[in-house]
Amino acid sequence: MLMDMPPEPLGDDLLATAAAAGDRAAFSALIQRHYDRVQGLAWRLTGNPAEAQDLAQDIFAALPAKLRHWRAEARFSTWLYRVVVNAAHDLRRRQATRSKAADGWGDWELARQDEIVEERERLDWLTQAMARLSPELRDTVALVLGEDLTQAQAGEVLGLSEGTIAWRMAEVRKRLRLMAKEGAR
Repeated sequence: MLMDMPPEPLGDDLLATAAAAGDRAAFSALIQRHYDRVQGLAWRLTGNPAEAQDLAQDIFAALPAKLRHWRAEARFSTWLYRVVVNAAHDLRRRQATRSKAADGWGDWELARQDEIVEERERLDWLTQAMARLSPELRDTVALVLGEDLTQAQAGEVLGLSEGTIAWRMAEVRKRLRLMAKEGAR
């Protein structure tokens, strides 16, 4: 009669020891026994079924490496629950960090958008102001500021003396200040 009874299943601690040594069948048995409990605990800790599913998968994917550190000082199930709790805490910390970063990113993006608008407004004003300058002054500004030439180099291009280019740049500044004052009224 005793021969007809199935063999008693191995306990979790023995399976964990075997799995830590590389026994795939033992590891598979641990997954079958504990997957639903791990996912259930993860769901209770996260409050989100999709996150719980991901967390359970991540835990069991990392379990072979973690088992190498299992010392059998506590029952395997106790140790595994601690792994789940730690993983949930890590997830919350990552989410909080991402949330803070996203908040900061949002503030940074809003500031960046404001800067873009301000720069566009300045450029539009400058373009309109430049259109009001004489062609000679526009040519000078285009070379000195737009092309970053020295006044001597701009003078060579335009066939003028460096002094004339310096006078033109001073005249441009004077006229732009006057236009800015007129625009501020």
